[in-house]
Amino acid sequence: MSSSLTLSDVTFTWPDGAPAFDRLSLTLGTGRTGLVGTNGSGKSTLLRLLAGELRPTTGSITTPGELGYLPQNLVLDTGRRVDDVLGVTAIRAAIRAVEDGSATEEHFATIGDNWDVEERIRAILDRLGLEAVRLDRLAGELSGGELTLLGLAALLLRRPAALLLDEPTNNLDLRARELVHREVAGWGGILVVVSHDRELLRLVDRIAEVRDHEVTLYGGNLADYEHAVEVAQEAARRHVRAAESDVKRQKRELVEAGIKLARRARYGQQMWDRKREPKVRMRKRQEDAQIAAGKYRNLHTDRLEGAVEALKAAEELVREDAEIRVELPETTVARGTDVLRIDAVPRFGPAVDLHVMGPERIALTGPNGSGKTTLLRTIAGELPPKSGEVGLFVPARLLPQRIDALDDTLSIVDNVRLVAPSLTDNEIRARLARFLFRGKAADREVASLSGGERFRAALATLLLTEPTPRLLLLDEPTNNLDLASVRRLTEALLAYRGTLIVASHDRPFLADIGITRWLPLRD
Repeated sequence: MSSSLTLSDVTFTWPDGAPAFDRLSLTLGTGRTGLVGTNGSGKSTLLRLLAGELRPTTGSITTPGELGYLPQNLVLDTGRRVDDVLGVTAIRAAIRAVEDGSATEEHFATIGDNWDVEERIRAILDRLGLEAVRLDRLAGELSGGELTLLGLAALLLRRPAALLLDEPTNNLDLRARELVHREVAGWGGILVVVSHDRELLRLVDRIAEVRDHEVTLYGGNLADYEHAVEVAQEAARRHVRAAESDVKRQKRELVEAGIKLARRARYGQQMWDRKREPKVRMRKRQEDAQIAAGKYRNLHTDRLEGAVEALKAAEELVREDAEIRVELPETTVARGTDVLRIDAVPRFGPAVDLHVMGPERIALTGPNGSGKTTLLRTIAGELPPKSGEVGLFVPARLLPQRIDALDDTLSIVDNVRLVAPSLTDNEIRARLARFLFRGKAADREVASLSGGERFRAALATLLLTEPTPRLLLLDEPTNNLDLASVRRLTEALLAYRGTLIVASHDRPFLADIGITRWLPLRD
C-alpha cells in the first residue's frame, strides 16, 4: 500500500475539450498540504481526481487506502438521521440487539471492532462543537454550518488514510472555523485542503499552487509561500528590466549598423563613379562589400530577435498583479458627519443601538444566525424593522453574500449603464478599467465570469451606482474568493473613502481593511 497520494502522468480533459491538467506528476506525502490558486484554476478538479470522483483521461493515481473527502458544496438528504449521515445506523442497531439479548452472528459481524462507536461519535461531535446534536435528530434540522461540521465528523469517524477538504471553513462562523482549524492542526496523516482561509493556511506544512494547468510545491505555510513567490517575482521583474534594456540596445545597434552600411555604400558608389580602379576589381570589391553588409545586417537582426524572444520569456515569468483603483472623491465622508443612527429591533435578531459618524469602518461579528445579514438588509432598507427607527443620512448600498444583483444576460458595461444612466460609454469604460475590466473584457456577458471576476463586476457596479454610495454594507465579502481576489478587494476597500460596515468571520481580512470598531451580535 502506498504511503502517499501520487499522480503519475495524469491528463484530464473536460468533455467539451477544455484541458485541466496535462501529464501532471505529483506526490503528496504525510503532512498538511494547502492547495491554492485563482478561481477556476483547477483546485477542486484536482481534489475530485484524488478522491476518485473524476477519472483521469490518461495516467494513474495511487492512494494510501481509504480516503475521506469533504466537497465544497456538501449536499445531505435532509430526511436522513444524524447517525445515518455518520454511517453508524447498522452498528448502533446491532449493539442494541446485543444489549437486548437478541443478537445473531450477523449482528456481531456488523459491530466488528466498533463496540465503542457511540463514545467515539460523542467525542468527535463534542470536539466539533456539536455536543447538542442528538444521533436520532434529522439532518434537516441542522444549520448549514452544522451540516458541514457533521460531514467532517463522518470522515473523522472513519479514520481515513488521507483527508481531502474543499473549502471546509466557507460559511462557518468564527467559533466553527476555530474548531476546524484545530482539527487540521492536529491531523497526523495525509491531509489536502483547498482553502482561501489564511488562518487555516498558516497551519499547513506545504503549499501546492495550481497555475496554468500545472502544480508547484512550496515548503512551509502560507507566509513562506508568499515570501517565495515575491522573491521569485522580484527576480523575474529584474530579468524583464534587463531584457528591455537589451532590446533597446540591440535596436540602437541595428540602426547604427544601417547608418554604417549606408556610408560604405555611398563610398563604394563614389569610387565606381570616379573609376579609379579597374572595373573587374571594383566589381569584386562591390560584391564582397554586399556579402559583408548582408552578414552584418543579419547579425544585428538576429541579435534583436533574440533579445525580443528573451524579453517575452522574461515577461511570462511575471505574474499579472494589477491592482484595483477606486478613485471616487464623492464617496468621502468628513469626520464627524452623521452617517447612521439605529435604535431598533430587526425582524430577526437582537435590538441594536448604534450611532455611526464619519468614515468609520465597523466589523459586524457574531455566530451564524445572530442577525448580521438581517441588520445589513434593515440598514439598506430592504427589510423594515420589527420596531424602532433606522436613520440613514448618506447614500448606502449593500453587497449581499449571494451576488445575484447583476443581470447575467447583459455585459458588464450594460449592467453599470442601468445604475449610472448619466455616465457616457467612455466614462463607464474608464471607470471599469480601474476594476481591471479593460477593452473587450468590459463587454463580456456576466454569465461567463468566474467567481472572482463576478465579484469585481458587482463591486464596480455597486460603487458606480448613482448616487455614489458613501456607506458600503458588505455581507461576508471574502466567501468563495481566491487569495488574489481577496487582495484586490482589500486594495479597493483601502482606497474607498466612505464608511464601511462589514459582516465577516475573516479576521485577517478585517485587520487588513483597517477596522476601527467591532460590533458583536449575539443570539
